[in-house]
Amino acid sequence: MGSATPGPHTGPRSAVRRRFDLLFREVAKFGAVGGAGLLVNLLVFNLVRHLTDLQVVRASVIATVVSIAFNYVGFRYFTYRDRDKGGRTKELTLFLLFSAVGLVIENGVLYVATYGFGWDSPLQSNVFKFLGIGVATLFRFWSYRTWVFRALPAREAVASAESFLDEEPETRRPRARVN
Repeated sequence: MGSATPGPHTGPRSAVRRRFDLLFREVAKFGAVGGAGLLVNLLVFNLVRHLTDLQVVRASVIATVVSIAFNYVGFRYFTYRDRDKGGRTKELTLFLLFSAVGLVIENGVLYVATYGFGWDSPLQSNVFKFLGIGVATLFRFWSYRTWVFRALPAREAVASAESFLDEEPETRRPRARVN
């Protein structure tokens, strides 16, 4: 039954619950940034289609690139702000690599619909663009959380947090006295 004392539960069920809660928050944050990126993507796509004579897939690629830049900022500074910040060059390189794969997935769906089946009305283009974004989002979520915005290993986090204990007493700052 339930415990009468407040405090953290240490059983296996609570550990599973905490992991589920963390994953749920991550998915919600990813979805918030992704939703804003989706709006940017579709807005730029439709603006480029209506303001230029570019072919549908080229307009889509431009919109995808703009949303990739938008999403990187959102993921780095909102969704994954607590993740390892070391090696930004590697992080950005991996982000761009996996984003490029997502771009191919997203625009491949639109390409097949447009040029394979001749479905190229504005409504059809938006539907297949949206469908392509959805398929690419599944890939991006997995790849970004697995390879790009990696969690700090527990050992490193503990060692980093407790490193001040290993310092010599004279190298530590003296604590302020409270009278």
